[in-house]
Amino acid sequence: MATNNEFAFIDHDLVPEQPAEGVRYELRLATAPDGSVAEGLYNAWIFLDNPNQYNSYTTDMVKGVILAFRHASNARNVSSVVFTGTGDKAFCTGGNTKEYAEYYAGRPQEYRQYMRLFNDMVSSILACDKPVICRVNGMRVGGGQEIGMACDFSIAQDMARFGQAGPKHGSAPIGGATDFLPIMMNGDRALESGTLCEVWSAHKVYLNGMITSVVPALKVADEWVANPMVETQQMFDAWGRFAFGESKSGEALAEGKALIKQGQIDLSLLDQEVESLCAKLLLTFPDCMTKTLEELRKPKLEAWNRNKEDSRAWLANNMMTEARAGFRAFNEGTKTCREVDFVALRQALAKGERWTDDFTDSLMPANQ
Repeated sequence: MATNNEFAFIDHDLVPEQPAEGVRYELRLATAPDGSVAEGLYNAWIFLDNPNQYNSYTTDMVKGVILAFRHASNARNVSSVVFTGTGDKAFCTGGNTKEYAEYYAGRPQEYRQYMRLFNDMVSSILACDKPVICRVNGMRVGGGQEIGMACDFSIAQDMARFGQAGPKHGSAPIGGATDFLPIMMNGDRALESGTLCEVWSAHKVYLNGMITSVVPALKVADEWVANPMVETQQMFDAWGRFAFGESKSGEALAEGKALIKQGQIDLSLLDQEVESLCAKLLLTFPDCMTKTLEELRKPKLEAWNRNKEDSRAWLANNMMTEARAGFRAFNEGTKTCREVDFVALRQALAKGERWTDDFTDSLMPANQ
């Protein structure tokens, strides 16, 4: 029987493996469910490594993610792929708003080329020959939510928050969210998530079927504590609303914030849960696993491939109007106000206002 030393493999990667600024690629030894090490086999960990900007992806980082997934997909010694972010604040908050506001805003041709790269990033996740686990180490919003939903599994620490950013920030969540949300949850919830852009807790998205599992991350006095900012009991509130995973308010919210200050974030349980899933996936036939993934991904892929090019064109043209205003407002605004004056915008458009530079300037938070 031929050994690896006797057989020369052909390299199927487009380019040699190389580091990309803002993206880290690590091989970690695979382990079986009993904890034994599977010598020579690995799980590939792909990190979005831009923690100072909540792991938002720049154009160069998008390229790096594409190459990393291509490399992991081709790697003969890789069993599973873990897609995550650096730190405990964010998995990913989407595209780099500074780059959007300062370079792409007002340049639809440039943004159209950028969206080709973004589309290829989503497609590289959906086309990976290995199971892809999104390790949700913190916020997963905007484009971060979309690339997270493209993964096969999602395991979250329960302090993480999830949400769309589209209509609140001058865009539409058509980088995958409008394709994936109706597949992953019921229609009303998909509409609620996609249009209102409200941030949901990890418990709420778990309840609605978007993620695989949730584990505690807050440790207070060496004890694990469930996210104190949300109701985690199945109950109806005074208005008859299902309150599982809903945000607390008033005195309960203040108590939750105080408890968080007493503790620290510890992602060890998150890592254990991710490694446990990787171990289960290891004990399968690799080709049968790939085929199963291909079949189960079809609803996502069919919706994504049907819409991605039309979406790319619309998003590019939108950079001349609402996206230009929305991304600038987020980039130039303050911590408490990063949105345009929506009422003034609607009133002006109702009177026939044109999208001039002066009109866009008038909508910025500094001018409200």
